Amino acid sequence: MTVKNAEQTNQADWELDFYSRPVIEADGKKRWELLISSTENLSGKEPFRWEKKCPANEVNSIWLSKALKEALKDAQSQGWGKPKIVRCWRAPMKTMIKKAAESLGLEVKESRRTYSLLDWLAHREKEVYPLQSGYLNGPIAPPPARILNQPTPLPEAIRGDALSFASLEVRSLREAREWPIEFQGLLPIAPSIEENISIPGLRLFSKNRAFALSAWLSGLEPVKLIVEKNQLILEAGQEDRWLVTDMPQASADNAKKELSNSRENANGLQFISIQTSPNEQKFSGFWMLRDLGEN
Repeated sequence: MTVKNAEQTNQADWELDFYSRPVIEADGKKRWELLISSTENLSGKEPFRWEKKCPANEVNSIWLSKALKEALKDAQSQGWGKPKIVRCWRAPMKTMIKKAAESLGLEVKESRRTYSLLDWLAHREKEVYPLQSGYLNGPIAPPPARILNQPTPLPEAIRGDALSFASLEVRSLREAREWPIEFQGLLPIAPSIEENISIPGLRLFSKNRAFALSAWLSGLEPVKLIVEKNQLILEAGQEDRWLVTDMPQASADNAKKELSNSRENANGLQFISIQTSPNEQKFSGFWMLRDLGEN
C-alpha cells in the first residue's frame, strides 16, 4: 500500500537495537537480530515495529544499511514517515549503527530514552525466544552492565532559581497532552496504572532562563532520576550522569522511597517540569521519564 497524501502519514522517531539474542541457530552460531520500534506517543496508535535476522557472518554496516533501507520502505507502505531521529543505546554497536544510518540520511542519537523498544525486547525475552529451538536458558542484557560515571554538577547557567522534588497523580499526568508545553517528551501511560498513584518528579523554576534551560534539557535525552546517598542524580543520553542537588538525608530517603514505589506500581514513571515560577500555568518544558531498573 502506498501513502497517497501527507495527512495519512504518521511521524515518529525510531528506537533501534542490533545485537545478538539468546538463540543458537542451526549452524551453531548465535542469532543476530535487528529490532526497530517507533517511539510511542499519546495518539494511542500502535507503534511501527520491524524485525530482521542477520547471519552471524554478515554483522556489519553494509548489511545493516540494506536492512534499514528495507525497514524504511516497509514503514512507508504502512503509512509512516521517515524518522527524524534514530535512538540506540548499546555502546559496542554505536559506530556500526551510525555508519549505516547516516549513509541513509538518518540522524542517530546515543540514548537510553528507548522505552518502547525496551518494553518490546523484554516481551520477546519472556514470550518469544524461550519458545524457539536453540534457546539458551538464562538472562540476557539489555543493556550490558554499565560502568557508572561520576555525576557532573549541572552547569551554573542552567541551574535555575529554585527546584523541588514533587509528585503528581497519574490522573493529572494523563491530561498532560492538553497542557501548554514548549519543549516536551510525553509518554503513554498504561491503562492498568491506578489513577491515584503518585508519580515522583523534579520541578525546576527559572524566571529568566526557563526557555534556555528547557532547550538544553531537551537535547540531553533525560532518562531517569535516581538517588545515591543524599544526592539527586539525573541519568541521560547513553551514559551521562548529572548531579542535580544534594538533599538532606531525610528528604533523600523519602525521594528514594517514592522512586522505588513508582518502579513497583507505575512502570517506573517519573517527570521533570520547568516553569518560570510555581504559579505559572504554562510549562517551558515537561518530560515523562521511566526507570526500568538497569537500563
